[in-house]
Amino acid sequence: MPIRLSIVPTAIATPVPAVIVVENLVKRYGEVQALTGISFAVRRGTTTALLGGNGAGKTTTLSILLGVLLPTSGAISILGEDMLRHRHRVLPRMNFTSPYVDLPKRLSVRENLTVYARLYGLRDARARIRELADELQLGDFLDRGYGTLSAGQRTRVSLAKALLNRPEVLLLDEPTASLDPDVGDRMRSYLEAYQRESHCTMLLATHNMGEVERMCTDIVMLRGGLVVDRGAPAELIARYGRDNMEQVFLDVARKRPDADEEETG
Repeated sequence: MPIRLSIVPTAIATPVPAVIVVENLVKRYGEVQALTGISFAVRRGTTTALLGGNGAGKTTTLSILLGVLLPTSGAISILGEDMLRHRHRVLPRMNFTSPYVDLPKRLSVRENLTVYARLYGLRDARARIRELADELQLGDFLDRGYGTLSAGQRTRVSLAKALLNRPEVLLLDEPTASLDPDVGDRMRSYLEAYQRESHCTMLLATHNMGEVERMCTDIVMLRGGLVVDRGAPAELIARYGRDNMEQVFLDVARKRPDADEEETG
């Protein structure tokens, strides 16, 4: 009697496609080179941290991704589109938040959010603003002038502005800066929940290493406009023989720019 073999097909993991692809990005300001041919990719539905000390190139990179700055050379693809040629096709599907970019101070929080909602073409701006005000606890100061708010309140308003259009790609520059630990934890939880529900792709620049370990799948480490290391948080912690990402960050930030050449020379 023939033996029948029951063959169970093996599931093959499908690679997660990259939503943000940066290739050989260079940016010069006269004689100063802010970025020196950096390359990295951010996979769909994940959060990647862009880390580095002051002057590493984080803000320049985010500004180029947003189309605020033009690179000297290199290529950028977001959501399958060439950002240097067709960014108008992608920007409505993106957004960003930064505590260092102020909204008009004479307008109330509600008026500011309404202006941006109209810019993004929201059909029911009032409902979306009401929803975000409830979720981010803006109700107590929704009708106050933006210029009268504390730094922490402004950070929450900036996050609300960034989520108005339910972006597929979200660029976060210090998203929990100036927030107390309790509110900061709530905002991180909110972002994590938003990502789970929407499969949003996030690129995060921060100096909060606890935030990185909690939220990020991948890390790109910059120093002096160069990518000097990359990997998952656990991989980098093991590679550097450290206990946490804060120690890894200090190792990378304090390393002299010519140290790599000395080690390989």
